[in-house]
Amino acid sequence: MLQSQLFTKTRKEAPKDEVAKNASLLIRASFVDKLHAGVYTYLPLGFLVLKNIEKIIREEMNAIGGQELLLPALHPKENWEKTGRWESMDDLYKLTDGSGKEYALGATHEEVIVPLAKQFVSSYKDLPFSAYQIQDKFRAELRAKSGILRGREFIMKDLYSFHRNEEDLNSFYEEVRGAYTRIFKRCGIGNETHYTFADGGSFSDYSHEFQTVTEAGEDIIHICKGCKTAINEEVIAEQKDCPECDGKSLETRKAIEVGNIFPLKTKYSDPFELTYKDEAGKEQPVLMGCYGIGLGRLMGAIVEVCNDENGIIWPDEVAPFEYHLIAISGGDGEAMKQAQEFYEELKQKGHTVLFDDRDTGAGEKFKDADLLGVPKRIVMSAKTLEEGKVELKRRDEEDSQLVAREDLLG
Repeated sequence: MLQSQLFTKTRKEAPKDEVAKNASLLIRASFVDKLHAGVYTYLPLGFLVLKNIEKIIREEMNAIGGQELLLPALHPKENWEKTGRWESMDDLYKLTDGSGKEYALGATHEEVIVPLAKQFVSSYKDLPFSAYQIQDKFRAELRAKSGILRGREFIMKDLYSFHRNEEDLNSFYEEVRGAYTRIFKRCGIGNETHYTFADGGSFSDYSHEFQTVTEAGEDIIHICKGCKTAINEEVIAEQKDCPECDGKSLETRKAIEVGNIFPLKTKYSDPFELTYKDEAGKEQPVLMGCYGIGLGRLMGAIVEVCNDENGIIWPDEVAPFEYHLIAISGGDGEAMKQAQEFYEELKQKGHTVLFDDRDTGAGEKFKDADLLGVPKRIVMSAKTLEEGKVELKRRDEEDSQLVAREDLLG
C-alpha cells in the first residue's frame, strides 16, 4: 500500500474525551475513528489488523472442529421471552417495527443457535458438534469509556458446543482452552494472559476467563506464582488457594478480560426443549458450552500491552503490514526510485508492505512509523545506496542494521 494514497492521516493528538491508551493511540494512528461513545469505525489500517486477528481465531476454531456460520442480528422477542432474558437482561437493545412487532438486537446468540440446533438434533448420533460465528453484537453498555475495550457495538467470535453428557462437554471445554491459549500467544499477548477462574453463576461452580495483565484493566485477578493460573477477585473470598495446583502464593494485578468459556449445561437447551434420544431410545437433555472472544477488545488489549512512548508496537502476526518501507529523498531522487522498485519486488515475493512515498521530511516519516507500529522498518536513502544495502530496524528494538536487499526478499 502506498502511504500517499491512504485517505486517512495520522494525528498529533487524540480527542480530549478519550482517556484509554488504546483509543488514544488507535485514533492518533488512524486505525479507528470514534463515531460516538462505544461505537467505532475501523479505518483501512485498523481493518487489516482486525482481519488478521479474525484469521488467527478462525484457524484455531476450525482446528478443533468448529463449523462457521452467520446468525441473524435481529431476533424475535419470543425467543428471548423463552429464556427469561427479555426482562432480565438490562443491556439488551429492544426495538419495535411499524407493525408493532418487537425485536432484540443480538447481544449474544443462545436464543438463536439453540432453536436452530433443535431442527437438526434428534439422536445421540447427531452429537457432539460445535458451531461459531464472527459478527456484530449490540449491548446498551453504560460504561462505554475504555476505548474499544468496552463498546455498544462490537465484533465477537461466539462458539457454541452441543454434547450428550458432561464428560463429552468437559473434554471439548479443554480443547477450547488450548485453542484460546494458542490464539492469545499468536496475537502476541500470551505471556501476559492468564486462564482465570470466575463465577459460574447458578449452574456451574466456575466459568473461566482469559485475563491479560495491564494497568488499563477493569478487573482484579490473583495470579498463582507457581502455575500462572489466576482467580478473579469476584470469587477470591471463597477460593483462597490456586484451584489448579493448590498454590498459596498469589500475586494481585489489574487485567482485561479478552475471552471467556462457560459450561452452560442445560440452561438454554431446557427452555427450547433441545433433547436427543440415547441408544435406548430415552429422551435426554443436550448439554452446551459457550465460548467468546471480542475481536475489538482483543485488539485494544494488544495495544494496551504492546506500546511505548512513541506509539504502537504490533506483534508480527496481527500487524497490518510486515514492512514499513521509507524512502528518504535526496536531491537526485534516486532513493525514491530505488525504493519504488524494491517495493514492487517485496510485493512480488508475497510480503505485505506499507511504502511511505510521501514528499515530506525524514523526521515526520520516522515519527509516523513509530506511531503506526509496523514490526519492521526499512529505510532507503543516499547513504544506504552508497553501501549497496538497506537499513532494517525492528519496532521493538533500539538498534538498526544494514542488510542486503536480497536477504529481505526470501
